[in-house]
Amino acid sequence: MVKERARILVVGGGYVGMYTALRLQRRLKRELDRGEVEITVVTPDPYMTYQPFLPEAAAGAISPRHVVVPLRRVLDRCRILIGEATAVDHAKRTATVTTLATEEEGTGGQRLSYDELVLALGSVSRTLPVPGLADHGIGFKTVEEAIGLRNHVIEQMDIASSTRDPAIRDAALTFVFVGGGFAGVEALGELEDMARYATRYYHNVQPEDMKWILVEASERILPEVGEEMGRYTVTELRRRNIDVRLETRLESCADRVAVLSDGARFPTRTVVWTAGVKPHPVLAASDLPRNGRGRLTCTAELSVDGAPHAWAAGDAAAVPDVTAGEPGRECAPNAQHAVRQAKVLADNIVHSLRGEPLETYEHAYAGSVASLGLHKGVAHVYGRKLKGYPAWFMHRAYHLSRVPTFNRKARVLAEWTLAGLFKREIVSLGSLEHPRAEFELAAGGKPSLDPPPNPKGSS
Repeated sequence: MVKERARILVVGGGYVGMYTALRLQRRLKRELDRGEVEITVVTPDPYMTYQPFLPEAAAGAISPRHVVVPLRRVLDRCRILIGEATAVDHAKRTATVTTLATEEEGTGGQRLSYDELVLALGSVSRTLPVPGLADHGIGFKTVEEAIGLRNHVIEQMDIASSTRDPAIRDAALTFVFVGGGFAGVEALGELEDMARYATRYYHNVQPEDMKWILVEASERILPEVGEEMGRYTVTELRRRNIDVRLETRLESCADRVAVLSDGARFPTRTVVWTAGVKPHPVLAASDLPRNGRGRLTCTAELSVDGAPHAWAAGDAAAVPDVTAGEPGRECAPNAQHAVRQAKVLADNIVHSLRGEPLETYEHAYAGSVASLGLHKGVAHVYGRKLKGYPAWFMHRAYHLSRVPTFNRKARVLAEWTLAGLFKREIVSLGSLEHPRAEFELAAGGKPSLDPPPNPKGSS
C-alpha cells in the first residue's frame, strides 16, 4: 500500500520515460484506480521513437508510422502533457513546463508540482562550431530527420538527372556523413544501398557517379562491435566504393563545400551530422548534481545522488556500472541499458512509495549489432562475432523483439515480409515539409519556404 497520495512526474517520453511510466501504471494499477497515485508524463512529442529503426525508415524498408509508438494509447492510465520542461526546482518540488497552449495564451510556462521526479530527457545532438554547419547540416536523431533525409537524397538524384551543369551534378551526388558511430554508419549504409537501387530507374545516373564519404575523427568506427568488426566494416564500406576517412575532421561546410582536416574539399549539397550527443540542456537549468560531462550523478539504485525523490536513467544519467571490475566505471548511454534501467527505476519508485528496500541496477553489456544495408551487417554479441547476412538477420531479429507493443512488432514484420516479395519504394515526398505552399500560390500569395515556428507542428 502507498502511504499517501503521490504525484509522479516523468519528464521525457523516450525509452526511459515510456518504459518507466508503462511499468509504473502496471505496478500501481490499484493505487491509480483508488486515486492514491497520479502519473504525469511531459514530452515534446506524443510518441516514442524507436531509434534503431531510423536508418531503415530512411531507406524505405519501414513506414515512419511504425517506427513510433503512440504514448496516449500505451500509457492509458497516465496524464500525457505535450510540452517541454524548461527548468526544474527540486528543492521546491516544481518543474516549469511550456506547452503549445501556454505559447498561445502568452502566460509563460506553467509550474507542475510533484512528489517523485523521473528525469528521462535523453540527449541532443552535439554540434561543434563548424562554419556552415547550422545552415547546411542535417541531423539524424528523429523520425522527421530520417524521412527528410530520404526525401533529400532522392531529390538530389532528381537534380543530378535533370541538370546540364557538371558542377551542380557533382555536388548533388556527393553525400558526406560525419561521425562513425551507430547512427552515422547505419544511416550511410542504408541510404547508399537505397540510392544504388534507385539508380536503375534513372537513365543518366549510375552508382559509380555518386560519392559517399564517411568522416570520423578517431582511428576506428563502430567501437561498440569491437576492433576486428570495426576493421571489417571499413573494408566492407570501401568495397562498396564508400570513401571512409579516419582521423579526419570536418573543418567547414560553408558555401556548400565540405572542407576536411586532411585538406580534401568536396562540393556537396548533403552534410549529415551524427558526431555524438550531449545531455539535454534542461539538466543545466536544474538544481540537481551533475558530473563533468553534464549528466546527472546517480546511484546504483538510479536515484539522483544527494537528491531524495529524484530519479534518472538513460542518456541523462551517469549510472555506476557495478558489473565492471574497475571503480568509477559508468553504464554506456545506449538503448540496451536504458530499457533495463527503466524497469528497475519504476520498481524502485514503487518500493520507495511502499517503504520497501530498493534494488540495484546490474546488467553486463551483452554486445551490439549494426546493419550496413540490405543483407549486410556486423555483430559482436556475448563474445561471438558475426558479419554479413547472419549479422544482418540477428540485427533484425533482436530489434523486432525489442520494439514496444505487439502491434508494432506485427506491422514491422509484415512490412519486411512484403519487402521481400515486391520492389523497393523510391518515392520522395519532400513537399510534406511545406504542405501549404501550393495552396498559398493558388490563393494568390507567395509561398513561404521558411520553417514554421514549431517545426513539428503545422505550417
